Amino acid sequence: MGLPLLPTTVVGSYPQPGWLVDHEMMMAITPPRVRMAKVWRFEGDLLKEAQDDATRLAVHDMEEAGLDIVSDGEIRRESYFNLFATALSGIDLDQPGAMPDRTGAMVPVPRVVGPIKRLRPVQLDDYRFLRSITNRKIKMTVPGPFTMSQLAIDEYYHDEQALIAAYADAVNAELRDLKAAGCDIVQIDEPYLQAKPDKARKYGVDGINRALAGIAAPTIVHMCFGYAYAVKDKPTGYSFLPELDRCCSTQVSLEAAQPRLDPDALSGLPSKTIMLGVLDLGDPEVETPELVASRIRKALVSVEASRLVIAPDCGMKYLPRATAFGKLKSMVAGAAIVREELQTKRVS
Repeated sequence: MGLPLLPTTVVGSYPQPGWLVDHEMMMAITPPRVRMAKVWRFEGDLLKEAQDDATRLAVHDMEEAGLDIVSDGEIRRESYFNLFATALSGIDLDQPGAMPDRTGAMVPVPRVVGPIKRLRPVQLDDYRFLRSITNRKIKMTVPGPFTMSQLAIDEYYHDEQALIAAYADAVNAELRDLKAAGCDIVQIDEPYLQAKPDKARKYGVDGINRALAGIAAPTIVHMCFGYAYAVKDKPTGYSFLPELDRCCSTQVSLEAAQPRLDPDALSGLPSKTIMLGVLDLGDPEVETPELVASRIRKALVSVEASRLVIAPDCGMKYLPRATAFGKLKSMVAGAAIVREELQTKRVS
């Protein structure tokens, strides 16, 4: 099944039910970089069963909203980052390090004490479960090598480029397994390209290219300013954007609604399909379809419709489920409005 003009998707995460995780605990911390098992309300086999059921609910919502491309909602993860990052060898899980996050708060992070290697598939079973419950196009997400390197204490390599390369090789091995199993689209999440642009200019593109080497398209790099619940005031432009046009990813995912991104900025990615954020996740109100349509129309001034994929700004993990579902429905309806306008214009 092909995709329509202006296809719709999620960035990755979807709200986890309150019967599965302790929302109050999750909202009290920044996204965990090390394991945080205490947020789950179940253990062992019961936890897996509960995560299966919650994944079914998330996918049902995405299909009911009308998305063309679905994810597993990252339901089995404590954060977008830590499931994969803590599954690698070379990490001391018992004695993590600590460093400031984007808000300046000190948080526990992985401590690298040996060679970073992926010893086994991390998300392959998650993909297979998702494939068994949906016929839609599927996207799976993995944290990117640059972001993982910036959220780790390196006590082994003592060389940032070598650390990023090791993480990139681990990501590449994961993506190869996902693609070999039939995954339609893979995405690496690289928010710290924006947070640390000077280092990103040195190492970011090389890390992305190494992670995506030999991976069949479509491939996506997601960049953002951080979850809306934690980062309220966002700049209207990206400090690391035109550089991404040199990377081998076929798509770049950007949040544009909450930061009110200047559409001219999209001109800096002439060779990429742009996954455009059109849902402001910092606004508790559900956008109307017409508001979503207006955000898409603004982007069309700088990017032709064939190079746009429509999405929320970022992961929806921290929203109430009803709000997330309502926003997705409006997003799909807004994309349909613009799609019909474009098709009518072509006919006339």
